[in-house]
Amino acid sequence: MTTPTISAPEVYQGQFGEFTINQSDRIGVIIYRSALMVAALCFAIGTGLVLFQSNSTTIQALTPLYTCFSLALGVSLLTIHIYMTALHRILQAFWLIGSISAFVIGHFDSLPFAVTVYNQPLTLFGVGFTFAALTGIYFKEAFCFNRAETKVLTVIVPLLLLGHLVGILPTQWEQVLLGTWAILFLVFALRKAVQAIPPDIGDKSVFAYLKQKHSVEEVRG
Repeated sequence: MTTPTISAPEVYQGQFGEFTINQSDRIGVIIYRSALMVAALCFAIGTGLVLFQSNSTTIQALTPLYTCFSLALGVSLLTIHIYMTALHRILQAFWLIGSISAFVIGHFDSLPFAVTVYNQPLTLFGVGFTFAALTGIYFKEAFCFNRAETKVLTVIVPLLLLGHLVGILPTQWEQVLLGTWAILFLVFALRKAVQAIPPDIGDKSVFAYLKQKHSVEEVRG
């Protein structure tokens, strides 16, 4: 009876030394991508209801869909790999501000959540932080992987939200931008699902270097 052989983990050469990728790293990426997929599906379903089946029942259904979308986005922001710790924390803070704002609006306004946000654009000064965090993910993915869909999304999201906030976009244009956003978000999530895992983990030697540097600065400070 032969003893099964266990292959050694692949060693990668990083900017500040060699590193390996373990199972925990891979699980983190899978969680990140799964959360993005859930967020994209919730957003696409909600967009479809708004554009093609808008009535009192579907408008009510947007609230749980948005809740699921927001929670999934929060999970993705916990597991995403970003070299700049400060930027990572800022995106997480944006998500938290947006989530608190959505909770307040959803529980203290008599109208359905989606109706309130649409009819009172000033609510975007709170809820909009959630989408600023999402745009941060799009920007990171566009910068790191040169993805066409995330480049377009990085422009579309603030254009739609700011355009609605100041009231300069006709309803038809808002619908076009919203539909495009939903489609490209799904494309992005699907492409992430089939991408190799190591690139999403990044250069672990950079993370180790930044962590060590931060520890040294804390000791000196």
